[in-house]
Amino acid sequence: MKNFAAVMLAGVFLVAACSETQDQAAAVAPEVNASDALHALFDEHFERNLELNPLSATFIGDYRYNDRMANSNSPEYIAAATAMDEKYLVQLLEIDREQLSYQDQLSYDLFKIRREQSLEGNQFPFHLQPINQFRSLTNFFVQLGSGTSAHPFKTVKDYDDFLSRADQFSINIDQVITNMKEGMNQGVTQPRILMEKLVPQVDAHIVDDVKDSNFYKPVTKMPEDFSDEDRMRLTAVYEDKIRNTIIPAYQRVSNFLGDEYIGAARETVGLYAQPNGADWYAYMVRLRTTTDMSPDEIHQIGLSEVARIHEEMRGVMEEVGFEGGLEEFFEFVNTDDRFFYDEAEELIQGYRDMSDHITELSKSLFDIMPKTGFEVRRVEPFREASAAGGSYQAGTPDGSRPGIFYANAYDIKARGKWAMESLFLHEAIPGHHFQIMIQRENEELPRFRRFGGFTAYSEGWGLYAESLGKELGVYTDPYQYFGGLNAELWRSIRLVVDTGIHAKQWSRQDVLDYMYANSAVAEVRAVSEAERFMAIPGQALAYKVGQLKIREIRNEAEVALGDKFNVKDFHTEVLKDGPMPLSMLESKLDRWVASQL
Repeated sequence: MKNFAAVMLAGVFLVAACSETQDQAAAVAPEVNASDALHALFDEHFERNLELNPLSATFIGDYRYNDRMANSNSPEYIAAATAMDEKYLVQLLEIDREQLSYQDQLSYDLFKIRREQSLEGNQFPFHLQPINQFRSLTNFFVQLGSGTSAHPFKTVKDYDDFLSRADQFSINIDQVITNMKEGMNQGVTQPRILMEKLVPQVDAHIVDDVKDSNFYKPVTKMPEDFSDEDRMRLTAVYEDKIRNTIIPAYQRVSNFLGDEYIGAARETVGLYAQPNGADWYAYMVRLRTTTDMSPDEIHQIGLSEVARIHEEMRGVMEEVGFEGGLEEFFEFVNTDDRFFYDEAEELIQGYRDMSDHITELSKSLFDIMPKTGFEVRRVEPFREASAAGGSYQAGTPDGSRPGIFYANAYDIKARGKWAMESLFLHEAIPGHHFQIMIQRENEELPRFRRFGGFTAYSEGWGLYAESLGKELGVYTDPYQYFGGLNAELWRSIRLVVDTGIHAKQWSRQDVLDYMYANSAVAEVRAVSEAERFMAIPGQALAYKVGQLKIREIRNEAEVALGDKFNVKDFHTEVLKDGPMPLSMLESKLDRWVASQL
């Protein structure tokens, strides 16, 4: 008892001493401001995330980690990413949201959503099927190493940095193969048809002469200020690295696919056939649409939109004096020579010629425009057969690297001229280039918002931008307006077929039959698009779901504000704060409308 009392007495003095010390500290240490704590958390997380994902740093123009490449499918990486999500989510929840400004509350909510989405996704084995014909490390790395993507080749250090990345690429390839073997054991595999399409993409980079490799292109384009000594050294080490590291890595993938994986891959094409596939797809739907809609609901919206757009197309048929049914009109625009270029470069130049004209027209609807320029490039031959009709790669906020609109010229007779204006509006101006670069150039946003994204917002904006065609002053040619309708129809068809594939057990042929019956689509595009939906479940839903919500928000704002509605101000309000879930965008715009009354 005596010892116990002594301990207790000592404890009382210790508590008293600690209390006194804490009171003294409180008297001299200012209370941490909630906003300061929030932004410190954002900054710390962003820096840790760049260290974990050095390629992300490269793509935003931060070149500190250009000699690194994360092994993002490894158990160690997955554990580190999960731990980081958990750590910063806990820290976020310790900050009192009610003490924050409106913009900080938006940031708080967006950061929280991102961490929760990431943690929820951990239950699904994405890492066991890490590559396919549409998104693959093999295609990505050759773009990176050819000098046409984000990795710079301007200094000797840039060249040496890529050599280091090549070594890590080889490690990544072995991890991909290891994971796919584990996927085979667990019954988690890609559709066989997709892997068959991947093989020629991989084999294109297995060359006998290193000088024929895309990875050799930076050697042929060394800056003039490189010394002779550096030129000789880099030429020698690049030849060695391509011959003895890079090509063998592609060969290992090719051998594995041909000898083992394709034979074990599944005949089904939908996510429903995977273990826990229904829940997996439901997660992808929520992630891509930022809504709680079920696949059935989205499927029905798609069917309704297809029927509505068909009626508008019949109006175009009447305007141009076409006699016949809708399917006959589809056949006409897909086969008549007047609608096609003879050479791929003519198509690319056609897009380039639109730039200045549409930029000028955009001033009638936009006060806010990006400072960063953009350029049009043809999709590289090694990936064009499976690539989308167009895509956008963001530039850097300082303008040192422009945004890039990649246009696909594969099978030129499948690329109708009537589709060009709508695709330009979507990928370039006032679509993705406007939306993404306005976001990235806004230094008032926390960096995770400047460089982050939500697919439904971004692709919804791209499709909404297409719908502005007549308002902007394009689509003056009825066939170009038909192209705009066909592009919108295509996104509506995506609602039907993506849910059909992954929730309703449609076959690849079911998808193709539906496409041919309901749109003006050539076979080459139908096949690549159908297989794209198989490869990236749920992504195709984002376009139409997002566009419908943005248009709904605008319609309601026009009704509420009447003569006070200003379309330029509306577009500024939609764009200035960057991507967010659709429900948050709606709430933000409701607040803006109320402030205008």
